Amino acid sequence: MATKICELCLSPDLGGLELYMMRASRYLADEGDECISVINEKGKLKSYYENTPYRYFTLKRRKVLFSWLSARTLARIIDEEAIDILHLHWTKDIPVAVMAKLLSKRKPKVVQSRHMTMTRFKDDLYHRFLYKNVDLMLAVTHQVKRQIEKFIPAEIRPATEVLYIGAEQPAIIGTEERKKRREEWGLADSFTVGIVGRIEPQKGQYLVIDATEKLIHQGIDACALIVGHPMSEEYLQLLKKDVAMRGLTDRVLFTGFTREAQVIMQLCDVVVLATENETFGLVLIEAMMCGVCVCASDSGGPLEIIDEGVNGVLFKTFNSDDLADKLATLYRTEGLREYYAAEGKKKALAVFESEKQFKALKEALENVCASV
Repeated sequence: MATKICELCLSPDLGGLELYMMRASRYLADEGDECISVINEKGKLKSYYENTPYRYFTLKRRKVLFSWLSARTLARIIDEEAIDILHLHWTKDIPVAVMAKLLSKRKPKVVQSRHMTMTRFKDDLYHRFLYKNVDLMLAVTHQVKRQIEKFIPAEIRPATEVLYIGAEQPAIIGTEERKKRREEWGLADSFTVGIVGRIEPQKGQYLVIDATEKLIHQGIDACALIVGHPMSEEYLQLLKKDVAMRGLTDRVLFTGFTREAQVIMQLCDVVVLATENETFGLVLIEAMMCGVCVCASDSGGPLEIIDEGVNGVLFKTFNSDDLADKLATLYRTEGLREYYAAEGKKKALAVFESEKQFKALKEALENVCASV
């Protein structure tokens, strides 16, 4: 009999975490497991489920004091759908998941994919209660696994494994299509640096703007593509105002939200991840899959993705001078970008290809379901 799985994510946003949950649910359903999803009724994920064959339910995301209402509804879904495993992704969903487990008749196993860093001890009564009712934690990096082992006391710590997030192999656009699309964006032959993700201070778009200006001052014909939706319209306007004041309006282009992120990555000469301490860095994997050279902050998840000087470049976190220097080297050194891009694609396919990681996820879920 197939394992019955509920993928849970009540996050209202749309980023790597949310899209991973959506892709995981589709893989599990396509592989023969009975898999449903429970998502935020007003969240951005909803558009990825509408008019598809994949079953889903929606819940209202309530404040902590009233989260028992969401938990009660989730418990009813668990019982009616005969769920064996409740797999959650957003850390804020742990209380709802645990309460739903306890309220349900089925008492499903609770598995958390830990996408975010853990920075403080979880040894108070509240967290002891929560983690005693989690059966397995899947850390997205070895760094996150070490944090879990450090901050959750051993006597209440769930079993913990490392499971990387995978990326799907993209459709590669041809030379003529790439040229056409670059012309549409006004890139022509410019050295193009891309940054993909939610537009917010933590993601470091301003560092790419700084670095692009520095490259131009060095006589390099550089442009930047800033891809993603803003978390705050006010912050987006501040960035655009800054770009205008620097005289870079035709050099720094904002694409807005797109479902063609990997196509736009292929228009870039380098894709940058500039977050201060990215937990994983799915954007890097996606760019590597596209055969594009990558450059990232030297902290967090990128340290487990990029082998410095082999398949990509690391720059000093929050240092636009160092970022500009690294980009200038990639521009001026003949064949270097192409070498890193080719090696990066090899590693991405060997280690981070999505089907390999989803097979490992399926196995982990089946094992926890079979455990007593």
